[in-house]
Amino acid sequence: MFAVTCTAADPDNPLAGLTLGDRHEPEIPDGWTTVRVRAAALNHHDLWTLRGVGIRPDRLPIVLGCDAAGVDEDGNEVIVHAVVGSPVHGDETLDPRRSLLSEVHDGTFAERVAVPRGNLVPKPAALSFEEAACLPTAWLTAYRMLFDKAGLQPGSTVLVQGAGGGVATALIALGRAGGYRIWVTSRSADKRARAVELGADQAFPSRARLPERVDAVMETVGQATWDHSLKSLRPGGRIVVSGATSGAVPPADLNRVFFLQLSVVGTTMGTRDQLARLATFLEQTGVRPRVDRVLPLDRADEGFAALERGEVFGKVVFTLP
Repeated sequence: MFAVTCTAADPDNPLAGLTLGDRHEPEIPDGWTTVRVRAAALNHHDLWTLRGVGIRPDRLPIVLGCDAAGVDEDGNEVIVHAVVGSPVHGDETLDPRRSLLSEVHDGTFAERVAVPRGNLVPKPAALSFEEAACLPTAWLTAYRMLFDKAGLQPGSTVLVQGAGGGVATALIALGRAGGYRIWVTSRSADKRARAVELGADQAFPSRARLPERVDAVMETVGQATWDHSLKSLRPGGRIVVSGATSGAVPPADLNRVFFLQLSVVGTTMGTRDQLARLATFLEQTGVRPRVDRVLPLDRADEGFAALERGEVFGKVVFTLP
C-alpha cells in the first residue's frame, strides 16, 4: 500500500527523512481493526518525528500521521482517536505508557491504518472526511484546553499565543462558539488579520501590552511567549499549557505566580469520549476546522515543506480516493 514514512531523523534537515512509496500492509494485533483512510491531517508532531524528537531510532521506519477519518471494516464512517493507552482514572492520556499513532505503531498517512477497536468514533454525516480528519490532535487539544482545563465561564477573556497553527485556529473557532472573548497574538500582520476573520475579537503583535489583563492564556509556544503570558493574566488567572515549540525552560517567575495566585495547568490531547463530544459540538454549532490546503497523499511532501516554512494558517489535509 502507499504510505508516507519517516525513514531517518535529521534535526537540521527533517524533510530528508520523508519517504513516499510502498509500505507493507498493517499488522492487526488482537483487539485491533483497520480503517481505510479517506483523509488525514498534518501536525507539527510529524515534523518533530522527522527531527528525531519523541522517537527512538529503532522505531524507524515508521508511517507518519496521528489524525485520520475513514471507513472501518464494517463500512462505517469513523474518526480515529490517536491516543493508544489504557485509561487511568477514566483518562487514557494519563497512562504513562501511552503513545500516539506514529510513535510506536504505524500512523495514518497510508491507505490503511490499524487501531484499537475502542479508538473509533462515529463521524457525523454533517462533517466531511477532510474536516473530521482535523479533529483528533489539534482540535481535540484545543477543546480540552478551553472546555476542560481552563475553568472558565462564557464571557471570559482568553488570550491565544500565536495565531496561525492548528491548535491556535481551533482555539479561536471553538472559543468564539463557546461564548468567550478571544484575543490572539502573532508576529505576522497577515495572520493577525486572518485570526480576526476567523473569529478573534482582537489581535495584537507578539508581546504587545494588552488593554486589560485576561482570565486565561492558552499557551503552545513556550519559552518565547511565557513572560508575556504571565504578565497578561489577571490575579487568580490560569495558563493552560499544551506545547512549547519555542523552548521548554523559560524563567518561571515564581514570585509573580504565588503573589498573584496564578495557576499553571498542563494538558495533552484528550480522551476518546472528548473526541466524540467535540464532533457533536461541531455538528451542533456549525463550526468547522480552518483548512489551509488539501493535497493528495502522494503530494504530502508539499504540505510538509509548507508547514516547515511556517506558511500554513489552519490545517494541511491529505486525501485518498
